[in-house]
Amino acid sequence: MSTSTREALLPWDDVLAAYDPALGLEVHVELNTASKMFCGCPTEFGAEPNTQVCPTCLGLPGAMPVVNGKAVESAIRIGLALNCDIAEWCRFARKNYFYPDMPKNFQTSQYDEPIAFEGFMDVDVDGETFRVEIERAHMEEDTGKSLHVGGATGRIHGAEYSLVDYNRAGIPLIEIVTKPIRGAGEKAPEIAKAYVAQLRELIVALGVSDARMDQGSIRADVNLSLAPKDSGLLGTRTETKNVNSLRSVERAVRYEMQRHGAILSGGGSILQETRHWHEDTGITTSGREKSDAEDYRYFPEPDLVPVAPSREWVEELRGTLPENPTQKRARLQAEWGFSDLEMRDTVGAGALGLVEETIAAGATPQAARKWWLSELARRANEAGTELAGLGVSPLDVARVQALVDSGAINDKLARQVFDGLLAGEGTPDEVVEKRGLAIVSDEGALSTAVDNAIAANPDVADKIRDGKVAAAGALIGAVMKEMRGQADAGRVRELILEKLT
Repeated sequence: MSTSTREALLPWDDVLAAYDPALGLEVHVELNTASKMFCGCPTEFGAEPNTQVCPTCLGLPGAMPVVNGKAVESAIRIGLALNCDIAEWCRFARKNYFYPDMPKNFQTSQYDEPIAFEGFMDVDVDGETFRVEIERAHMEEDTGKSLHVGGATGRIHGAEYSLVDYNRAGIPLIEIVTKPIRGAGEKAPEIAKAYVAQLRELIVALGVSDARMDQGSIRADVNLSLAPKDSGLLGTRTETKNVNSLRSVERAVRYEMQRHGAILSGGGSILQETRHWHEDTGITTSGREKSDAEDYRYFPEPDLVPVAPSREWVEELRGTLPENPTQKRARLQAEWGFSDLEMRDTVGAGALGLVEETIAAGATPQAARKWWLSELARRANEAGTELAGLGVSPLDVARVQALVDSGAINDKLARQVFDGLLAGEGTPDEVVEKRGLAIVSDEGALSTAVDNAIAANPDVADKIRDGKVAAAGALIGAVMKEMRGQADAGRVRELILEKLT
C-alpha cells in the first residue's frame, strides 16, 4: 500500500459510541552505558557505520558474551521506579528469528523470566489519574539498522539496494510492557501520550538514558484493539511499531481507533498484524501478519550465567531513586506558583523538564513557561517535532529572557533571536549582534524619530496636547515602525509626553 493511501475512518464520536478501546504500550529504552550489553564495544551515537563492532556483537562463531553489570543495575533501578518486583533469579534467552540487521539470527533477550515484573505507573490526564499496570520490564539487546537506498518511502519496498549498520547491534535495551489499559474511552490517545511522556521523564530523571525519541533511544510500539461497547471483551489487536514522538503516539492511537471502527462497523474483521506509522501523512500501513502463536523458539541462553541480584543490592539501588514524578510535579507547581491549568498545559506539552532547566538557568517560572508554551511550541508544531527536538536549549531561552530583562531587546525582537537560533546562527548574543537586533538607546536618534512622528501626525499630536494621553500609542507605533521595532517603547513614550505636554 502506498503511504499516501488513507483507509476509511469512522468518525471519532461514532467510534466512542459503539466501541471500547484497549491499549497496550511496549516501550524500548536504549541505555546510556559506555559499552554494549554483551561486549566492550562503544555505544556512541552517530559514529561511522560498522566502526563499533567486534566478533561478539557481529555474532561470529566462538565469540562469548559477558553481561554488562551497569545495564543490569539500570534495569533494576527502572523496575523499582515503576513499582515492580525485582526477580531474585532470572536468565537470558535466545529469541530466534531471521532479520537482516540481526547478525546472529537470534536476539539475546528475556522470555518468561524478566528481571522486573508486576509494577504500575499513575498517569495524570486533565486532572484525572489513570493507573497503568506494568506487566514486565526485561533486558535485551538492540538490533542493527537497515538503510534502504532509493525509492520514495525509505522502506525496503521500492528501494534499489539496502545497507546494514551493525553499530547499534548489541546496545543494551530495556523493554517495558504494559498490561492492557482498559476504560480509557475518549482519553485513550491522551493517556498513551501521557504515559510515554511520564515514562520518558522518569527515565531521564534516573539518568539511565538520554531518552531522545528523535535518535531512537526511546521507541514506543502501540497496541490497540476495539470491542463492542460495554461487552467487557478484548478485540483483535494491531501493533504500530517504532512510533518516535509523543505527538505521534497520540495520533497513532486516534488513527487506529478510527480505522478499526470503520472496519468493524462495516462488518469486517481486524487482521492481527504489525503496522507502520507514517509521520508525514499521519496514517498507518500494513507491515506483516502477527499471530499470538508465533514461534520464536525461545530457549535459555547457554553462554550466559543467570542474573541473581541480592536483596541488599536491590535495596541499595532503591535508595538512589529520584523523586516520584507525580510528587515532583506537585512540588514544582507550588514552587513556581502555577495554576492547575498552567501546570497541566506544561506537562501536556512535554515541557516540564525544559521549563525546569530554564528556571534553573536564571529565568522566572512565568517567563520560562511563556516562551516554551507559546513561541517555541508553535514552532515545534509547525516543524512537526517535539519541543526537546527543536534545537533550542533551556540555556538559550534563559539567555534570551535575560536580554529582554536587561532592556537589550524586547519580546518582539526576542522572536527574531529565536529565528536565528533555529537557523544555527550561534548563541543568543551572537544572533543579536549579527542581525543588529539590539534596542536603540541613543537619545539623539530616539528624539529625531519622535520629532518625525509628531510632524507626520499633527492631529494625534494635538490630541495629546489637549490632554488625551492615550493617543500617544499611535505615535509610539510610528516611532517603532521607523526604528524597526528596536526602540525602547517606554523611553519613546516619555519623550513624546515631554515634547507635547
